[in-house]
Parts: sequence; structure tokens; C-alpha cells
Amino acid sequence: MGAHSRTTAVPAVRPARPAPAGRDRYFDTLRALALIRVVTYHTFGWAWCGLVFPSMGVMFGLAGTLMAKSLERPAVKVLKSRLRRLLPPFWFWGFFVVLAMLIHDWMPGWQIVYWIVPLGDPPGNAWGEQAWEILWYLRTYLWFVLLSPALLWIFRKAPVPVLLLSLAPVLVLNFLWSGPDNRFGSALWDLSTYLFCWILGFAHREGVLQRMRPVLVWVLSGAALGYGAWYAFAHQADFGTYDLDENPLAQAFWSAGFVTLLMWAKAAFRIDFAWLTRLRGLDRTVAVFNARAVTIYLWHEIALVLAVPLIDRFWDVPAFEAYLPLDSQWFMFGIGWILIAVLVLLCGWVEDVAARRKPRLLP
Repeated sequence: MGAHSRTTAVPAVRPARPAPAGRDRYFDTLRALALIRVVTYHTFGWAWCGLVFPSMGVMFGLAGTLMAKSLERPAVKVLKSRLRRLLPPFWFWGFFVVLAMLIHDWMPGWQIVYWIVPLGDPPGNAWGEQAWEILWYLRTYLWFVLLSPALLWIFRKAPVPVLLLSLAPVLVLNFLWSGPDNRFGSALWDLSTYLFCWILGFAHREGVLQRMRPVLVWVLSGAALGYGAWYAFAHQADFGTYDLDENPLAQAFWSAGFVTLLMWAKAAFRIDFAWLTRLRGLDRTVAVFNARAVTIYLWHEIALVLAVPLIDRFWDVPAFEAYLPLDSQWFMFGIGWILIAVLVLLCGWVEDVAARRKPRLLP
């Protein structure tokens, strides 16, 4: 283009880069915020984080919407595509985690198969727990993906009743039957906790939320938020905290009300965050967060773990000790994000390979 423009009287005008096909900047921004909130919570451990922004409920709601959209294609192709995108980044990350645990005196049994397909919680030792304890999300996501063709078929038979009844399983587990104390029981609790959010994603995609009366949405959402908050604070003695992550029933209802309002607002006010394109740096950041969401989620705990010995070395440098807030969690938060960025550059290409795209340092 440059050579051609020098030989013509009219200067060439570079067209604006179009947004990636099918991307929704509102949903992309919510996903980026959810990931930031996850890292923040795992750094500071603030119990109120889940009340301000229930990140897991948001992520399951967004994933449900995208799954419903994808299932406009043949289900078998969709499931293969989802598994192909999820498992290679998980295997790549898992290779390093498993190897590190083997070096630190871990000897797995047959349950190591869950490191190949995480339909149950992959096993590990206490030394590596901070790394592998986050895998409940991938396990739950995988089950939702596999169940989605059937769930969407059931949802379409009676959308609103199915959506409301999707809160029933967590009520049953909480008040009537707590489920088995094994991997199946753990999966059952997590699936029940976030089932409403996943099916809410279906409701948004199918236009159900747009057709509901605003007053009804506000009343039901307010009731869910109120009950979730009340249950969290009223049962602090049982769980030792009001942290939603420790209280599945409170998490389920608070997330249900919160995510419903986010989804309904998008439908009602046609929010698309198109203005984000005018803020190129922010738009680019949101795009990277979404293209590397699995990498950020998997590697963020390792980044926070590595930040501790790294900061310990800073104490050996007199200038760092004198002028840097080395004992501040905020400083560790910043170092953690720097390490996350490094890990995204080193490991994010696996997501490109999994999606059958040309590997890139940054998308």
C-alpha cells in the first residue's frame, strides 16, 4: 500500500479495524472484570468480593449464552469444538503442576485420569493445592458443556418454569439431601450452585428476558439478592464467614439475582459498549483478557505463588527495601499481575493452537 500511495495524488486511507465477528464488548468486559475479581480475591481474600461482583456466576452466565448460540450448529461439532479449546491449555498447565507435585513426593493412583479429562476433581497433594484447587471451575464448565444439548432442549419446552426450577437442586442439597461425600458429590454441589446462571444464559440468547415484564424481573432479582444476602449473613456462624464462596446456597441466589439484572439490562437497554472502541488501550486489554481467559484463570494462582519468593529476593536489595512497599499485599498484587502477563506471553499460544489459529504472543 505504501508504494502505491506514493504514485497517486489521493492519499490512501487505512480503514478502521472491524471488531472480531460475533464479539460482544459488553460481555467481553464482564468476563475481563470477572477475571480481575478472581485474582483480587485470591490475593486479598476479601469476603465481600463476591457480593460486589459474583465473578463465577457471571462467567457461567456468559458461557451459557455462548453455548446456546453455538448449539445453533450440530451438537456433536459444538461439543468437540469446546473440548478442543478447553483441554489442551489444561493439559499444558497440568503437565507442569503434576510434574512439580511428583518432584514433591506425590504418588497418584488411578484418579490421575482426571488430569486427562477433568470430569471429577483431579487429585493432588497439599504442596500443590493452591494451584489445583481452582480446577473445580473447569470441571463444572465441562459438565455444563456436555449437558447443554439436553438442558437447552428441556429449557425450550417451558423456558420460564425451567429457569425458576433451576434453583431447586441447590435447595434440595442444602435442606434435604447433601449428596455423597466424594467427587460426584462435589460436582453435584457446584453444578447445582450455578445451574441457574447457565440456564439464564440460555434465556438471554433465546430472548426470554426481553419478553419478561421489567417489574417482574426487578422483583424476582431483588428477592433472590435479598435471600442470598440474608442467608450469607444469617449463617456466618455455620460457615465462619459471610463469604459467598463458602456458602453455596447464598452464592446461588445472590449470583442468580445479580446476573439476571446484568443480562436483562443488556437486553432492555441494548447495551453493547460500542464506545469501548474509542479507548484503544482499554479495548485492547479487554480483547486480550478474553482471548487468553483460560490461560489467565489457570496460571494466576501460580503467578501469585511465585510472587512471594520473588518479593523475598527484593528485600536483599537495599534500594528496594528502602523505597518499595515490599510488605504490602497491594505490591504483591502488582507483581502478581506482572507475572500473569509474562505467563500469558509464554503460555497463551496454547489457546491459539487449541482454537486452530496461528500461535501469537498476543492476540
